[in-house]
Amino acid sequence: MTDRIIADRLEALGIVLPSASEPAAKYANYVIVNGLCFVSGKGPAGHPKGKLGQEFNTEEGYHFARQTGIEILAVLESALGSLDKVKRVVKIQGFVNADPLFEEHHKVLNGCSDLMLEVFGDKGSHARSVLGAVSVRDNLPVIIDSIFEVD
Repeated sequence: MTDRIIADRLEALGIVLPSASEPAAKYANYVIVNGLCFVSGKGPAGHPKGKLGQEFNTEEGYHFARQTGIEILAVLESALGSLDKVKRVVKIQGFVNADPLFEEHHKVLNGCSDLMLEVFGDKGSHARSVLGAVSVRDNLPVIIDSIFEVD
């Protein structure tokens, strides 16, 4: 049964996907167009509040980005019915709520990137950008949006 490969990998990694979170405002959680699934910006579970370089350090930011990746996977599974329908992770874009002197945005976003590689293997390799933000919604430490090629 090929539609259990990613579910089995998640289980082996000890990852249990939560229910897909709802959008924070009036927009779609995801949109699928021409074989691409665009997942709207997601933040970490538990809605921690604060900035990297102030309330949180890089290691904590990495953990938040990984949690956010799990939120993204939950939305994808809800949208597709199975994560085995993901052909490739195309792009990850992160917005790090950071102190102006914070310089390790790339290390924070590695939390999500590493997760995608662990879950999807070679199909998890992706293009990426990360930006420091003076503020983000709900004062979350990180928000990540993403694009996936899907069946």
